[in-house]
Amino acid sequence: MQITYKINTPITAEQVSELFIKSGINRPSDDLPRIRKMLDNSNLIITAWSEEKIVGIARSLTDFCYCCYLSDLAVDIEFQKSGIGKELINRTREAITDQSMLLLLSAPLAMDYYPKVDFERTDKAFIINRKGI
Repeated sequence: MQITYKINTPITAEQVSELFIKSGINRPSDDLPRIRKMLDNSNLIITAWSEEKIVGIARSLTDFCYCCYLSDLAVDIEFQKSGIGKELINRTREAITDQSMLLLLSAPLAMDYYPKVDFERTDKAFIINRKGI
């Protein structure tokens, strides 16, 4: 299986919506204008491709020198457990350099995954949740 990784390559809301659905991640997949806005306002998007099909995404907001919020990490379920998620995280880390902190909020079902890819669990976070999804 040949996987190609791309940084900030143009992608459509439809492609990302389909990937979100296929990955099982809880995102507003039926709200294409919202997904388009999510993409347009992100400044680091790393995607994984199998031929012409998007199979993974790491979507982040960052200043590239102090902090980075990894908002979405999604891999098509057919491609999970093949190292794509870990590689998306590694490429995100390369792009932001060691000077930046990498932060994410985990879905409950993914809590056991992140320590395996070098994230530390923390109790120092606070959140004001969005209304709706």
